[in-house]
Amino acid sequence: MVTIRLSRSGAKKRPFYHLVVTDSRNKRDGKYIERLGFFNPVGKESTENLRIDLERVDYWLSKGAQTSDTVSSLLKVQRKALASNS
Repeated sequence: MVTIRLSRSGAKKRPFYHLVVTDSRNKRDGKYIERLGFFNPVGKESTENLRIDLERVDYWLSKGAQTSDTVSSLLKVQRKALASNS
């Protein structure tokens, strides 16, 4: 099954996550099909902490990809932010 989930990178105690499309059998930080965005949970208020390519996410969801719980909540936040800006 194809999954949209977070892949961790960054230094110790300073996590940085990439939103990736991958086979669910791959390791968390293993190879991926496509990178869709990023999430920086410890970023400063003045920087961009979340960027997601929603068009590509919708494409993968239409093809049957499943999202992890954390990615689902991040998508809600991103869609709400876009709706309030429009």
